[in-house]
Amino acid sequence: MMTDDTSSPIATHSQPVFSVGEISTALKLTVEETFGHVRVRGEVSGFKKAASGHLYFALKDSEAVLDGVCWRGSAGRLGLEPEDGMEVIATGRLTTYGARSKYQIVVERMELAGEGALLKLLEDRRKKLAAEGLFDEDRKQPLPFLPDRIGIVTSPTGAVIRDILHRLSDRFPRNVLVWPVRVQGDGAADEIASAIRGFNELTSASPPTRPDLLIIARGGGSLEDLWAFNEETVVRAAAESEIPLIAAVGHETDWTLIDYAADVRAPTPTAAAEIAVPVRHELTAQVMEDGVRLIAAVNRHLRERRSTIDGLSRGLPDPKRILEDGFQRLDDWSERLGNSLGRGLAARRQDLATATGALRPPKHRIESGQDRIAVEARALRRAIEAAIKERRSRRSQAGSLLESFSYERILERGFALVSDSDGGSVTSAKQIQAGNQVEVRFHDGTHPMTVGGGGRPAKRPVKKPTKPKSPDDRQGSLL
Repeated sequence: MMTDDTSSPIATHSQPVFSVGEISTALKLTVEETFGHVRVRGEVSGFKKAASGHLYFALKDSEAVLDGVCWRGSAGRLGLEPEDGMEVIATGRLTTYGARSKYQIVVERMELAGEGALLKLLEDRRKKLAAEGLFDEDRKQPLPFLPDRIGIVTSPTGAVIRDILHRLSDRFPRNVLVWPVRVQGDGAADEIASAIRGFNELTSASPPTRPDLLIIARGGGSLEDLWAFNEETVVRAAAESEIPLIAAVGHETDWTLIDYAADVRAPTPTAAAEIAVPVRHELTAQVMEDGVRLIAAVNRHLRERRSTIDGLSRGLPDPKRILEDGFQRLDDWSERLGNSLGRGLAARRQDLATATGALRPPKHRIESGQDRIAVEARALRRAIEAAIKERRSRRSQAGSLLESFSYERILERGFALVSDSDGGSVTSAKQIQAGNQVEVRFHDGTHPMTVGGGGRPAKRPVKKPTKPKSPDDRQGSLL
């Protein structure tokens, strides 16, 4: 009996059988085709950044949770750093992850959802950059009084650039260089930062030349519209600018982070033009007024000095009379000088003639000197000869006296000199003993001898009378 019960074994066996992978692939294709491009709003939860650079998180609201992933290539273009609790709008595509039977969103772009989240991010960023010192007052530069060239970074279309140019033309026309950029939307922050750095990289030799002042400007708008001027890259470029910079973003009540980093903040773009240059006709009037005051001061100064000179001149004698007296004295002294010179020359001539007459001829003086030299030479010769003779006599007497005191003369008178074996003189009998070798020196030679002892003393020979010797002719007389 046939029935419509699909739970029957026959009906079940007639349906196709899918593998787990086939079901997963079919679900993946269905989800990606249906949700190829979606924008999802939710709160970031469980955020983590893998070592590979990929971002993993979940988007949740009060009803559900959606896993999310952002690959490394897209993470660098997000424009913000996701964190837990941040409410965002994520743009991407839905897909499935079959290994865990989950579906997820592959995020390609992310933006903050709601003004409160933007304000929180803005405040956190402001505190971070302030801690780095980018907003310090000592970093700010003074603006030039009258810049020769002004660089403007703004949109080339719209009322902002026209208002600035019109205001500059009314106040004081200057050379203007415009660097066109987008002031909101994707890529606006990079263009603004590049423009600031580009102006700073220009040199004086570059055509166009480097500006003396920069104005960063745009009109008013919402927080999202002005967000490009809150980006770190723009704020850092403004803080690093070597050219003084005026920030004129939005209306007076609008504040962006570039306002803190700029050297001067202008409430509006028109006000930036007013800050950049003075009013020309006011300067002209001021210069004319200063000129009049200067001329008046110079005239007053001259009058005062003239009055002072007139007062002092009344106490001075008449210069003409002083000159007349001087002329008279000059004539008197000139005449006296001429007379004194004549008399002086005559007296000097007379003295010269007298001195010349008293002079002897040089020849006579030379002859007289030669005679004196001859006399002195003879006297000197005699004195030298006498001195030599006296020295010879004294030397001869000293030699004779020295010869008489010689021990050899004593030996000639019958004495002998006894020396021991070492050559030392024997001056006492106690110095030698029997058997010692001694040497006895007489006036005509030396004999070695042996000291004897113990026997009878030898008989002293009788000394024969000797013929008296004639005095030694070699010894001179001391008398």
